[in-house]
Amino acid sequence: MVTPGTRGDVAPMAGLGSRLHAMGFEVAIVANAAYASLITTAGCEYRELPGDMSHLVSPAPPGQKTTRADLRRYVSELGDYMELAATGTVAAAQCGVDVILANSIAPYAYDVAEAFGIPAIGAHLQPIEPSAAYTPVVLGTARSFGSVGNKLLGSLIAAGKAPYDAPSARIRHTLGLSKKRRAAAERQRRKANQPVLHGFSPNVFPRPSDWRSGLTMTGYWWPEPDSDWRAPPELLDFLANGPAPVFIGFGSSHAMDADFMLETVRRAGVRAVLQGVDGVCEPDAVSIGAVPHHWLFPQMAAVVHHAGAGTAAAGLRAGVPTVSVPIYTDQPFWAARITALGAGPQAIPYKHLSAERLSEAIKDATVRPEYAARARLLAAALATEDGTAPVAAALRVAVPGK
Repeated sequence: MVTPGTRGDVAPMAGLGSRLHAMGFEVAIVANAAYASLITTAGCEYRELPGDMSHLVSPAPPGQKTTRADLRRYVSELGDYMELAATGTVAAAQCGVDVILANSIAPYAYDVAEAFGIPAIGAHLQPIEPSAAYTPVVLGTARSFGSVGNKLLGSLIAAGKAPYDAPSARIRHTLGLSKKRRAAAERQRRKANQPVLHGFSPNVFPRPSDWRSGLTMTGYWWPEPDSDWRAPPELLDFLANGPAPVFIGFGSSHAMDADFMLETVRRAGVRAVLQGVDGVCEPDAVSIGAVPHHWLFPQMAAVVHHAGAGTAAAGLRAGVPTVSVPIYTDQPFWAARITALGAGPQAIPYKHLSAERLSEAIKDATVRPEYAARARLLAAALATEDGTAPVAAALRVAVPGK
């Protein structure tokens, strides 16, 4: 599994890998060093991917727009990250591999697979196929341009430049492959109907009618629980000594400071568990480090987050209302899905965020019972799905006899 990105990209693959391992597959996961223990704890082999993406996902302060200089720096640094990731993918494959599962920002994995004469299968956490059903997620907006506009934009973006184009071209040259543009290679894979597995649920996002048959929704790939993890005593005490609190956290993005969070909590009149800040220990608010979402979220009155694919899924799985504050890429897409499903109020785009707006949304999410009722129905539907079985079936087809 080639998984460049942040923890939200790696954790679902580690959970999937753990379940595949239990079924008899040998699983190696290629990821940045920060996630090595996450992978080995799941029972999978860790192979290093150089680089660190965490500093690339921290936005400007709440309510401020990103400047052009910020964007230029981001694109440059992202290109450097992809160069390292491509080099690391080659090195990882040289350690032995029969088939590659590649996430949506690792198209160079297909070049590596071609050089090694092995199959590669897409394993995506968001929809990137051009479609009339949604705006391209890389635009970072939930605004629809209509069926024709959405499909056209998706096709134009797929054919345009991307940060992994140069790494893909370099890898092809290094491995002695013929010249081929990344966009052209993707078109060929579409025409050949090569498989792409999507680790999310049709109960959350119905399968678009214009998707080709090779695109499969498997259901979610849930992170593997850590059997050694124990809740901190101070968190247990906080949860026990009052009504259900609200969770506020933004994953790998350091999007809010403690003062902003605390002002929001006071305005909303709720208790809160705060993630991503340190040193908060008040009667109505406590800060935490890494805590498993599957354990924490069901104990919350609502969850506030950036609507990243994994965190959004965890909130729906827990059956509690969600307040979405999307920042970029696919987050507005998932935030819009949560709102459309009735599992939370209208999302607040990060660039429009204020303590007043966020506190009003939290009040709305915790007071109106229909949000919680709809969230519980979705959680019940997700509990019936098995996202691993379709992946195992695809692997057996790709590498028969293994």
